[in-house]
Amino acid sequence: MLANWLRLPFILAFVSALASLSQTAQAQPIVSAIRTAQHANWTRFVLDISEAVQYKVFTLRNPYRVVIDLPELQWQVFQGSMVETRGLIENFRFGRFARGVSRVVLDVSAPVEVHRAFLLPPQGTYQYRFVIDLATVDEQAFKQTAGLAAPPRRAVAVKPKSRPRPQGKRIVVIDPGHGGVDPGTIGVRGTYEKTITLAFARELGAALLESGRYHIAATRNGDEFVRLRDRTKFAREAGGQLFISLHADSIKNRRIRGASVYTLSETASDKEAAALAAKENRADVLAGVDLSDETDEVSSILVDLAQRETMNMSSRFANTLVSEIGKHARLLRRSRRFAGFAVLKAPDMVSVLVELGYLSNRADERFLSSKSGRANLVTALVSAIDAHFVSVDQD
Repeated sequence: MLANWLRLPFILAFVSALASLSQTAQAQPIVSAIRTAQHANWTRFVLDISEAVQYKVFTLRNPYRVVIDLPELQWQVFQGSMVETRGLIENFRFGRFARGVSRVVLDVSAPVEVHRAFLLPPQGTYQYRFVIDLATVDEQAFKQTAGLAAPPRRAVAVKPKSRPRPQGKRIVVIDPGHGGVDPGTIGVRGTYEKTITLAFARELGAALLESGRYHIAATRNGDEFVRLRDRTKFAREAGGQLFISLHADSIKNRRIRGASVYTLSETASDKEAAALAAKENRADVLAGVDLSDETDEVSSILVDLAQRETMNMSSRFANTLVSEIGKHARLLRRSRRFAGFAVLKAPDMVSVLVELGYLSNRADERFLSSKSGRANLVTALVSAIDAHFVSVDQD
């Protein structure tokens, strides 16, 4: 009975939060359709939207992209829906970019200019329509205008409040991969990687908190985009002693399934590991972040001698993790791998990247979509984390 009363404030707060989210969602404009069209001299992109909105449009290069920032929206269109792309538009993504900001990123095949962007009022059966027309320009003209309309402040996970913590508790940072405008892999049944990783992160965090041995920090707590370097920065500012990045990959061979664990290395363990790292490291590019002014600071510490002990400890933890996962869930045949993942490059924090499974495989997708399936993996990770800190205390 006492336990139920102790839970009551949490339940009331949870219900209140849900009500607040519901009211916020109802207040957001709704996107009900997306269309593209090719005209004589330009390519058109159209969003059908329930009300008038403000917008900001700018271009980026390396690769060529057009970015549209809008107020936070409800998307009643499926991220992987079959919207035919035409003309200059090769692909596009959309979703939450930061608090109060939704972002659309258009991948274009050549340097372009925003010929015009405008909002059409409701007419006939149409609601409001946001329209952008793109025309080709030469490289020099593109360079002169690229990135001129600066994007809003990027989303950064909130820094934990500075407060004393009970002595002896370890800080574990959980990093749910992807989020917001970057959905990650889309499974064979339409499951988003960003949804799987967030659900698993919450369940893992709850299990670790319940043990009473850990403090938990998460790089994102909702469907929002967080830059790769900000994930690492957040983890270090939180005082993280262990960093676990969560992902769920896809591969052309849909028969392949099982979990795997990666650690940082200058040289990838195999071509597949290298390709995966390259894909994950492009998350910021895919979300329309301007990387032209970024330094190579993170890469420069990759083989720094000060990082060697951290990398060795990360490797030991990864080996323990593979062993524990094998007791509770299916492992990939070559389950222990390494590559140059950007989120693993903190020089002073034990870090691993866990591929929970392959969303390209129907069995793995079902397993990761079910709470009972994820619970098996949570049990494995908690056991490995416990063993890791026991080992650290003994050293």
